[in-house]
Amino acid sequence: MSVSFKLAWRYLWGRKLRTFLTTLAVIFGVMLIFGLNGMLPGMIDAFNRMLLGAAGQVDLSVTSASSGYFDSSIVDKVRNVNGVAAATPSLRRTVGMPTGSALGTVMVVGIEPRSARKVHDFQQQSGRFLAGSDRGVVVIGTDTAGELGLRLGSKLTIPSVAGTRSFEVIGLLGNASSPGASEIYMSLADAGMLVGQPGKVSTVEGRFVTGVDRAAVESRVRRALGSDYTVGGLSTESQLLASLKVGQFSMTMFGVFALIMGGFIILNTFRTLVSERRHDIGMLRAIGARRRTILGVFLVQSLVQGVLGTALGLLAGWGLALLAVNALVPIWRTAMHMDVTIKPVFTPGNWAVSIILGMGVTILGAIIPARQAANITPLEAMRPQMAEVADRGHKKLVLVGWTLLAVSVPLLFITGNTSAIGMGAVLFLIGMILVAPALIAPLSNLFARLLRVTSPATAELSSSNLTRQPGRAAATASAILISLAIVVAIIGLLNSIFAGFFSYIDKSLGSDFVAIPQGLIIGGSHVGADQNLVNEIAGTPGVGDVATLRLGAGKINDGEVQIIGVDPVMYPKVASFTYSSGTSVADVAMLGKGRTMLVNGIYSAQNGVSVGQTLQVETPNGLKDYKVVGIATDYLNAKLASTYISQDNLESDFGVTTNVLVLANAETGASIPMVKARLERLFRDYPQFILYDSKDFKDSQVKLIEAEMPIFYVLIGMLALPTLLALLNTLAISVLARTREIGMLRAVGATRRQIKGMVVAESLLLAGVGVSFGIAGGLVLGYALTFATDAMFPMPYVFPWMGIITAIISGFTFALLAALIPSRQAAKLDIVEALHYE
Repeated sequence: MSVSFKLAWRYLWGRKLRTFLTTLAVIFGVMLIFGLNGMLPGMIDAFNRMLLGAAGQVDLSVTSASSGYFDSSIVDKVRNVNGVAAATPSLRRTVGMPTGSALGTVMVVGIEPRSARKVHDFQQQSGRFLAGSDRGVVVIGTDTAGELGLRLGSKLTIPSVAGTRSFEVIGLLGNASSPGASEIYMSLADAGMLVGQPGKVSTVEGRFVTGVDRAAVESRVRRALGSDYTVGGLSTESQLLASLKVGQFSMTMFGVFALIMGGFIILNTFRTLVSERRHDIGMLRAIGARRRTILGVFLVQSLVQGVLGTALGLLAGWGLALLAVNALVPIWRTAMHMDVTIKPVFTPGNWAVSIILGMGVTILGAIIPARQAANITPLEAMRPQMAEVADRGHKKLVLVGWTLLAVSVPLLFITGNTSAIGMGAVLFLIGMILVAPALIAPLSNLFARLLRVTSPATAELSSSNLTRQPGRAAATASAILISLAIVVAIIGLLNSIFAGFFSYIDKSLGSDFVAIPQGLIIGGSHVGADQNLVNEIAGTPGVGDVATLRLGAGKINDGEVQIIGVDPVMYPKVASFTYSSGTSVADVAMLGKGRTMLVNGIYSAQNGVSVGQTLQVETPNGLKDYKVVGIATDYLNAKLASTYISQDNLESDFGVTTNVLVLANAETGASIPMVKARLERLFRDYPQFILYDSKDFKDSQVKLIEAEMPIFYVLIGMLALPTLLALLNTLAISVLARTREIGMLRAVGATRRQIKGMVVAESLLLAGVGVSFGIAGGLVLGYALTFATDAMFPMPYVFPWMGIITAIISGFTFALLAALIPSRQAAKLDIVEALHYE
């Protein structure tokens, strides 16, 4: 092994540029996997801390199994359980603060003061704590007071379902707020009135008797309460968290694709290394070196590069995650009205996947060339390797590639099945990679015709250089294919999604006026408004039809789901859903006939739900059977698993009567600006809402999307970068492999400028082949991704003209950049030294 290590180190150190470029490919892939997947757990952790931070350190937490509110009398059952020393009810709700507040959200905590102090350790710093008879007063932490600029006696204005309410600060707590939450403590009665749930609580918390068996006490509590309650945890808004976690798979796939591109670069490098070192290998075999020693030389080299690339990739990924989360904080504040501190979180799984893939791809990329090197006999090493011999090995793989391409066509365009289309896209990309060696010659000759117009000799030499080594050119073209295919596909998917969402806006939020939550996501930090506001809106001169959305929470098959209440009569007059699976606007009226529901596309796709099924929904009033009468999606809930029922059923089964979104039309002939001005006066007391007319709302969404686009541009740029690495690596290898040939060209009169032109032309030809492959792969991959998205929320397929233009520009720009260093190196070669090069 010492001989293998010494030779491997000599080859690595002797070709520093090649070693750097190959290692850089590994660094890039590991960086994407580790960094992007370190960002999302941080986002999820921040979201959990914001929602659950006010729970405090308690021995026991009891919530409704349906994730809704329940009667406070349940606390008596908990207190009576053997082993429970104390229990207290509380009502917790994250509330969006008025625009301009120093904090985007606060956690309103309604408590029963006497019992709460038996469970929680409140460290009073100044003023006094709440008393049982208190109303209109609050106690807050010193850190929250500092953020809001409050002191004892100050007035704090908080949005409520009946308009804003002012509370006097009577006490400051010395202990800081829980991470991610700024608590505002008030009486249980005040909190119930504020969020529109009088007499209800969201949690019962308890403290155990010292020394008891905790598991046994929890078990007794479960038996005492029954299946309608969850013991041991608070709701985590799992539907929104599930949407965040969906991105984790996508981020991993981006990194895997990047590593696959790196694998092609590694394969290219080691193939060339074997070709260059055939004479050395033959000499080593002649003096007694075993096949295992030769194999070890190349595997040790790949191992060293894998360790180095993975280690540096992990470090670069940490930096990428840190930059990404810092960029996301202002977007969370704008889009979701949430004040969060996001830090990268690197899970053991992320570490393991990044290290295993980084090392694994590097070693796998070197195995085939290493085995080829080990199988070279001394006699074979003395003879030059002919291109025809190398081509022979590709023919079987090319045949397999054409077969895969033929199979992919019906899967993509005939079946209409999401899984089949996804499989078809994978087979198409693999087929393109396998047939690449057979297409190098015709495509390079095609692009060479364009170069012959300005430089016939250079075009001829460049084209022949590619066709002499079709395997090397095919590996580079395959790396470019994957890189640019992802770019084209993502741009196409984004165009389709944006086009689809704007059509959603026109349907589901297409009324003349929209009063929407501060954070764009229904529920969460939004307390809504009672029916009095809706009645005032309906009575405003110039206002026509008015409809609202209400929000509850339930469980179906142990999974949390949003339950959105609509009025089946009024809602169709001002808005509409986007329908799929044979559902039509007429099906909305069926919500008024018994316990029926619509489900949105993402819920249907995730849970395999179809029209006609009966779902058992866990509600605060027990299990209820709802029949699915259609599949429909609205704009705000397109990305969250949601169901829609009538507002009457939402009130009777879930106890929800507050409105979280208001839609209104103007009467025919009414002045939109004048009516809006009247409505704005009504909403002054409801700062949890933002009032838009239809044009302003669409403009606000365009601005939001434009604010997010730089993140996508960075991601697209990062995914295109392997094109540059692949070209640069291949050209550097090509110059080294043809050192003697370049010396001969210089000896017979070729100028430095002509040598430079030859390398640049070869880069452009290689880019032309790779871009062609990338566009073809990108169109198929983008189609498959759009179709997969369509299963969850219907989207139009938008042909990715911008993606194709981006692929062409980036591909040829990178080709020119990649040629800079190798072309200069080739032009500077000393003629005598080049002729003696081996």
